[in-house]
Amino acid sequence: MNRNFHLAVALLFCAALVSPIAAKKPVKPVPSVQVPQITADQKLDQLLNRLTFGARPGDIDRIRQLGAEGFVNQQLHPESIPENPALEVKLAPLETLRMLPSEMVVKYPPAQQIRAMAKGNQPYPTDPETLRVVQRFIDRYKAKLAQGKPDPDNMTDDRPPADLEKAAQTLAPADRQTFQNGTPAQKVALFESLSATQQYNLLDAMPRGKRQALYTVASPQLRRRIQLLQGGPQQVVNSDLAEGKLFRAVYSNRQLEEVLTDFWYNHFNVFLDKGADRYMVTTYERDVIRPHVLGNFKDLLLATAQSPAMLFYLDNSQSVAPGTDRKPNGKKPSRGLNENYGRELMELHTLGVDGGYTQQDVTEVARCFTGWTIKELRGGGVFQFNERVHDQGEKTVLGVKIPANGGINDGLKVIDILVHHPATAQFVSKSLAIRFVSDNPPASLIDRMAATFTRTEGDLRATMKTMFDSPEFYAPASYQTKIKSPFEMMASALRLTGADVDYGFNLIQQLNTLGEPLYRKVEPTGYSNKGSDWLNSASLLARMNFAVALSGNKVPGTKVEAKPEIAQMLGGPNFQKH
Repeated sequence: MNRNFHLAVALLFCAALVSPIAAKKPVKPVPSVQVPQITADQKLDQLLNRLTFGARPGDIDRIRQLGAEGFVNQQLHPESIPENPALEVKLAPLETLRMLPSEMVVKYPPAQQIRAMAKGNQPYPTDPETLRVVQRFIDRYKAKLAQGKPDPDNMTDDRPPADLEKAAQTLAPADRQTFQNGTPAQKVALFESLSATQQYNLLDAMPRGKRQALYTVASPQLRRRIQLLQGGPQQVVNSDLAEGKLFRAVYSNRQLEEVLTDFWYNHFNVFLDKGADRYMVTTYERDVIRPHVLGNFKDLLLATAQSPAMLFYLDNSQSVAPGTDRKPNGKKPSRGLNENYGRELMELHTLGVDGGYTQQDVTEVARCFTGWTIKELRGGGVFQFNERVHDQGEKTVLGVKIPANGGINDGLKVIDILVHHPATAQFVSKSLAIRFVSDNPPASLIDRMAATFTRTEGDLRATMKTMFDSPEFYAPASYQTKIKSPFEMMASALRLTGADVDYGFNLIQQLNTLGEPLYRKVEPTGYSNKGSDWLNSASLLARMNFAVALSGNKVPGTKVEAKPEIAQMLGGPNFQKH
């Protein structure tokens, strides 16, 4: 077996371990327990494995200088950590990460809007770059209509070879020779010398395979234009989102913040490919999840409850009190009470499936949230409370009476009830402990975390600190025992090898193969934090294939340099265990 195979096997084992790292009542302190502890060096390793997506070369020395407590406190206060300049460079081309949904819809319109433009039902975009792209898709759409295809959905098919010859004729003879017979690098140099319109004319005429061959050596701007023509404008929004997540996991110095953003997104999961959420998930993660991961749980819960992305995903934007959605001419109302959000709010977001609620509670909670909807959905959407369709009757939730005519305060009262319920403290604490400690965390640890959660009224930073300071966190039973999710495995492998990721397209495709397409978990459960849920023969084989490709420098867009210290780390005994 060659060296690359051995390196890949070691890398696979390394990457399979979880990333290093009501009325207010007095809360009785939960005493610490006496459990065996791992060694001082293993504690540093544990912190890197659990608080980050994995160690980068030199990290163990940096954490040794800070000390365990200093490292934990630093990561618990990410605002105190200077961000990696390399990350800002990687994120700069991904402009949709900084946009509002309304801006994305205009600059990166979906296919249905492009069809409406082609039919004259919607004005063309005014932005020159967007117009160049949209015009190509409109031309394809009209060409298919001319062929007798009724209202075709697919506007991304390739042009015939004749179009490529026609486009090449616009070039000077020497440039035409380069375009037809040059290497990908020579073709990219040619493209960079052309105007944007010329680039689009040539790219649009090229078969997909030839465009993709340019992608691997193109500049970020040219890659983006290739993306726009390959999958359409809307797909660029989705690609930016996934690529940005990967870049942050690999390059960010604020590692715990990134780990928690991934954790809480899955806790409050929204499926990217459901209609309008294709444009709302970016701001959902950026403005709803990320700012609250180390804040107060009530603030996080309220932010998700009022997020257009969540309201659309779990259909609460369509939930109205019976009889309030009147239709003319005696037609049956199209909307009524929808219990999807009320159920998941209790089962997945707060109390847990065994949290003591009933089906009647689900119905009552759903009644409380009627009228919590979305304004201007087609333009990107903002939260709106619609008093007219709210159920104004009296409700009872978990034994607490909510008076009639409460309006928006009914939903706010439910959030307050749930945040202060003992089952929520237990459920949130256990969920965090499963991610950071073990698949079956000790009850003593959960009780101590829940006590902190209750005493601080949901302070997530304090709850996390209790967990990281606990003897259970450093127990031998918790050390190198968790299997990583595919995303965690990939991020840690890239960090461990010091890989330089130029673009993430191929890595994101690998994650699809590995069973964790980013932001595309259909069910509201989100991706599992239990390592045991990721263990199966197909998954292990796919991980092995990825490890072989990465260690052999065969992942396009990603470069790994063989360094002695990396080879030493990969060959160490700690990375041979799950």
